[in-house]
Amino acid sequence: MRDKVSQVVHQPVRWGGKALIMALAVGAAAALWAAGADATAGNASPLADPAGTRLGFHPRVKPGIQVLLEKRLALLEGKRVGIITNPTGVLPNLQSDVDALAALKPKVQLVAIFGPEHGFRGTAQAGGSEGSYKDPLTGIPVYDLYGKNRDQIAEIFRQARVDLVLFDIQDVGARFYTYIWTMSDAMEAAALTGTQFVVLDRPNPIGGMAVQGPVLEPAYSSFVGRFPIAQRHGMTVGELALLFNDRFLPEQTGGVKARLTVIPMEGWQRRMYYEDTGLPWVMPSPNMPTVDTAVVYPGDCLFEGTNLSEGRGTTKPFQLLGAPYVDGRLAPALNGLHLPGVAFRAVSFTPSFDRYQGQVVNGVEVYVTDRGAYDPVRTAVAILVEVRRLYGTAFQWRFDSWDKVHPYWIDKLTGGDWVRKAIDAGKDADQVSAGWQDQLQAFRQLRAHYLLYPAN
Repeated sequence: MRDKVSQVVHQPVRWGGKALIMALAVGAAAALWAAGADATAGNASPLADPAGTRLGFHPRVKPGIQVLLEKRLALLEGKRVGIITNPTGVLPNLQSDVDALAALKPKVQLVAIFGPEHGFRGTAQAGGSEGSYKDPLTGIPVYDLYGKNRDQIAEIFRQARVDLVLFDIQDVGARFYTYIWTMSDAMEAAALTGTQFVVLDRPNPIGGMAVQGPVLEPAYSSFVGRFPIAQRHGMTVGELALLFNDRFLPEQTGGVKARLTVIPMEGWQRRMYYEDTGLPWVMPSPNMPTVDTAVVYPGDCLFEGTNLSEGRGTTKPFQLLGAPYVDGRLAPALNGLHLPGVAFRAVSFTPSFDRYQGQVVNGVEVYVTDRGAYDPVRTAVAILVEVRRLYGTAFQWRFDSWDKVHPYWIDKLTGGDWVRKAIDAGKDADQVSAGWQDQLQAFRQLRAHYLLYPAN
């Protein structure tokens, strides 16, 4: 199977049948790159110092966009190219993919930019986007994909008249982070329109070894989880694209697969956390400011499905958890569990927006002391169990009355109703975790066929 995967990666495979401030910021980044280019080289090239060594970066990993520009540019020649990206779509020298590709005109004809949740320039909060507009920096049309289904995306591809669509967005390794589902919807649209789809791979910032948490049940499919993968999947976007295209897309498209090419990274290893890559961190979304945030996110995002604050509206989203009804008992109770690789500090905070905006919230700050030992999903379950035990009916699950089928948001996040029902039944964290082990083991075996990078 590894040989088949290698073949998929290295050649196209054919199966079947808005803000001005943000624009100025990007312009400044481009100017910074240009200033560092070799003055003896004449006109600056997008490939001048792509690793950003003149800016002080010393990356050990080449992301897919750099590999594409250095070695696979012929893939784009003679085609109308679109790109799905956001602020994370940058070369190691901090130059935007869009700016680099636009500078290659007429050799590369970049005709469309497609924005996901939070938008192409990343100015929108959770559950929002920037709409469609013309990018003020490049003049290229930006099309809003957020909230669009695959048929609507297919129509947008036709409207933009693209032959090939690039995907380059930094994922964070959790099933409910929506960029991978924008990717899967766009892959379905590409399959239906015959558009070539190219994924420019990037690191999983929390490593590619650990696979944790429940696997989504298909009946609970939503935009925070389309396909049956684990809550912490341990894969890169390129690996996920291969898995989706091979196993899940044909069920949605009448057997048609996307014309998929994955441009792999060079130098990435599965044991790497993002800091190990030497690449500069760019926030993938407004509430993902650091790699430390990404480490806790696969578990602590579950608090969105409760009446606790998950720290949105603070400088430490997902690391601060609490509610006005929580008191000083929670931190000692959690530390008394001796959960591996994590400790808790009693805190009070006042969110500037989102849940409990302007109110004093009491709770805990999550400190990861050993990333290798820490299981974010089981830890979050343990916190939920303790909150339920300590505060009884003051603790509530988020209930969306508009959803007549699956009204509990926690069920969408965990991919089923087991976690909620088990906690309500008084089960402890070990018993709750035991309920997903069989499905998790099956997913580990499935994902093994699509892994592209070594552990060492």
